[in-house]
Amino acid sequence: MTPIPESFAIVDDELQIGGMPLTALVARVGRTPFYAYDRRLLDARVQALRAALPRDVSLHYAMKANPMPALVGFMAERVDGIDVASGGELGVALDAGMDPAHISFAGPGKTQAELEQAVAAGVLLNVESFREIHALRAIAERAGRPARVAVRVNPDFELKSSGMKMGGGAKPFGIDAEQASQALAEIGVAGLAFEGFHIYWGSQNLRAEAICEAQDKSLALAQRLADAAPGPVRVLNLGGGLGIPYFKGEQALDLAAVGGHLHGVAERARASFPQAELVIELGRYLVGEAGIYVCRVLDRKVSRGQVFLVTDGGLHHHLAASGNFGQVLRKNYPLAVGNRVRGSSRETVSVVGPLCTPLDLLGDRVELARAHEDDLIVVFQSGAYGFTASPHRFLGHPAPVEVLV
Repeated sequence: MTPIPESFAIVDDELQIGGMPLTALVARVGRTPFYAYDRRLLDARVQALRAALPRDVSLHYAMKANPMPALVGFMAERVDGIDVASGGELGVALDAGMDPAHISFAGPGKTQAELEQAVAAGVLLNVESFREIHALRAIAERAGRPARVAVRVNPDFELKSSGMKMGGGAKPFGIDAEQASQALAEIGVAGLAFEGFHIYWGSQNLRAEAICEAQDKSLALAQRLADAAPGPVRVLNLGGGLGIPYFKGEQALDLAAVGGHLHGVAERARASFPQAELVIELGRYLVGEAGIYVCRVLDRKVSRGQVFLVTDGGLHHHLAASGNFGQVLRKNYPLAVGNRVRGSSRETVSVVGPLCTPLDLLGDRVELARAHEDDLIVVFQSGAYGFTASPHRFLGHPAPVEVLV
């Protein structure tokens, strides 16, 4: 089992979150299950990135990782921009007070209404098809204002060891690098306000050398494509890819190595694109380790020698922790009994939810403090792709609460 992240304090054998004991937070929330996101940990991660990255590299929050409005508002005051992936997310980003000039909109299936919404708001659209280019020409003409665009390029390389490959090969995302010159020409003919490139190659990578190689290749790709651009490159979004450790044996990313290499990338980018803002877009890396999911033990059952802790939470709230959100071979997220982390005795148990399916498994044969009814189970690394990536309506159980503490 992955150990409890060091960023969380334990006082008198009880987990602390947001500077308070877990049981006090449970009383304040009023019920379980819930997600809690710690402001102090969010701040610390932003500060660590600021220290490692070149000063002239902009830090954007990819809010698909966690679009909770209060959290987005908190992050909007700390990052340089927000990247959204739907009209709904765009509304949240605007409500959070982020300047539309620093909002970008990506996604392979933007609707006509979303394109019109984005043009009206004045945000940067990362175009991902020729259909979008043609639609934006008509929208901009009707609106009487330019449509700000960047080309999202599906690169001709993949991010090695990426947990989720978003670029390279045949992908629904972006415009293939081989077709990008044609797209740039059509943007010029359409009279759209070209601003730059968005090159996203993958996510959840813990190998600094793979990320550095992908950044080098991204810059080289942008340099090749710039000759066909209808205007100067003003924005170069190199994506993110920075991962967090979830499972036993995984080592945290060497941020210093990534940041050190990025200084060289930024220097070369400045030479090629003196007017360009260089952007790093991060979601999971910013918020993933700052969140926990908390549920309560309803029952302690023993079946043929195996102990099951049945909780009021499960895959309908936290699909990723159940292993049903991208895992090929199921692995356990780090878990603990939050109100008795070490405990006076320990045992191997399986933590399951209340749903009538064997897929409802939060922890498979994990060693925890001996737990009883009303004890609190905590799932760590839950700040990203937890609440919104889960099927809340499955089997009709109540949805969880979210709090920012």
